[in-house]
Amino acid sequence: MLRRVTHTVFARRQASQLIYEKHGDPQEVIGLKELPDLKNEALGAADVRIRFRASPINPADINQIQGVYPVKPALPAVGGNEGLAVVEAVGSGVKSLAVGDYVIPTNAGFGTWRSEAITTATRLFKVDKRLPLDFGATLHVNPCTAYRMLFDFVDLKKGDTVVQNGANSAVGRYVIQIARQLGLETINVVRNRPAIADLKADLTSLGATQVLTEEEFAKSVRGIKSQLALNCVGGRSSRMISHTLVEEGVMVTYGGMSKEPVQGATGPFIFKDITFRGFWMTKWYKQSLIHAELTAKREKMYADIADWIIDGSFAKPKIVYWKPEQYKEALKEATSSADAKQLFKFE
Repeated sequence: MLRRVTHTVFARRQASQLIYEKHGDPQEVIGLKELPDLKNEALGAADVRIRFRASPINPADINQIQGVYPVKPALPAVGGNEGLAVVEAVGSGVKSLAVGDYVIPTNAGFGTWRSEAITTATRLFKVDKRLPLDFGATLHVNPCTAYRMLFDFVDLKKGDTVVQNGANSAVGRYVIQIARQLGLETINVVRNRPAIADLKADLTSLGATQVLTEEEFAKSVRGIKSQLALNCVGGRSSRMISHTLVEEGVMVTYGGMSKEPVQGATGPFIFKDITFRGFWMTKWYKQSLIHAELTAKREKMYADIADWIIDGSFAKPKIVYWKPEQYKEALKEATSSADAKQLFKFE
């Protein structure tokens, strides 16, 4: 649990938090609260004091503030579920972390839109200190979602094919890049748009085997064979990508951007025994805190992704940094622009 602290008049720095006291439109319910810093607060034996470096604004954060996300922190709550922090002090009983370590929250609902926090070591996970800020602050959700879907549902072999819709999403871009590292082919479906040639060139530069508009994919779907299909759109798009699955192939749904029900191809469902699965990264993280096997997989996942980032295998994410006091502008951009990830920077 995050600890409630008593504040002293002798604090040197100001701590900031973006909090909401009720659910609703983030523009209306989020507010900036300035507090004395936590440097003079005594730590319990299991406590850790951290300072956040940067925290992104993700769709789940917006939904959480609106009150429509499955994870609902007790109110009043600090916004944000993902972010990169540095350890500033540890309690006498903490052996797993040291001052200067980079950490991320172990699970959703932490409240990362803040400059500082005192929590317990069990609520933090150490990550590679070599991670650049833009990658470290956005490590927890998108690249890990892509990684788990590629590793957990089908025993993919080098040369196998993965089909995905919404391929230009943040997760989709990581699917392409991780698949390239694993020697997998990717067929990537996107919506048509005026600058479609630029988008195709962009995704191809990440390692995409093919990039097709929905119209182009519809014409060629019968000739495509995939072991795994990844769906974040739903509706007709999900039905089309399920058509490509081979015997006992799997379609994993992790989003529903069209807000239409997931559809599946009836013929392959009956005659090829294909499987439809759902995936929620937050649930996987929660289970990884309980099961030792998943904890080990989590450690390997972070290590693999960090190695790929550090050796330059991943393209730099498009990031826009905002000061906490610019929260209204940042929230507006986060809900209206898909071109870049919006992050609060606390240093």
